[in-house]
Amino acid sequence: MTGKLYGVGIGPGDPELLTLKALRLIQGAPVLAYPAPDVGDSLARSIVAEHLPGGQTEYPIRIPMVTERFPAQDVYDKASRDIAEFLDAGQDVVVLCEGDPFFYGSFMYLFGRMMEDYDVEVVPGVSSLMACSAMVGAPLAARNDVMTIIPGPVDEEIMKQRLRNVQAAAIIKVGRHFEKIRNILEELDLVDCARYVERATMENQKVMPLSEVGDAKAPYFSMILVHKRGEAWTL
Repeated sequence: MTGKLYGVGIGPGDPELLTLKALRLIQGAPVLAYPAPDVGDSLARSIVAEHLPGGQTEYPIRIPMVTERFPAQDVYDKASRDIAEFLDAGQDVVVLCEGDPFFYGSFMYLFGRMMEDYDVEVVPGVSSLMACSAMVGAPLAARNDVMTIIPGPVDEEIMKQRLRNVQAAAIIKVGRHFEKIRNILEELDLVDCARYVERATMENQKVMPLSEVGDAKAPYFSMILVHKRGEAWTL
């Protein structure tokens, strides 16, 4: 009997935003895997650290923090082989996934490599999108609004095209693209309809209107929410 692989969403950062199912699986898993930078501690592990019972085998998936094309294929090739050894030995493996595993989550690259040979279950988590909306205190969309999600790294012209007729939008992975994004929103006269969220639900969270953000830099874990009516409930 082989073990079962779980991709478990652990939410955006607040340890209390784990689902009951995620908590049960994390505490009962003989093997716990999680993404980690090539040097330093894992954010994913730190989110669940207070819930860990101890005595588990831990497997950090070391991912180089580089700007080249992601994902690094060899990292996931190696991780899938190593995780397969645990599964072949009959041990279940829980892979921690920040936010939700299938909402721009890196677990999809393990899933694609292992789903045909092993029993794999995906456990959804609170996504950064939902967390940012809650922290801002503003609904993402209402009634028949079309919600548009735009990654910050996309080409400038593509972003303009997507935002030009937007009803509601979330610009994710802002990071070093902040200045480009703000310039586009200014050009489209959307700054007053935009809110900036940094590290949602974490202790060092920041939330403010985009017009009040003075620095031209932002961390990777930041998002800009836009609603053309200002508030979703406005007619």
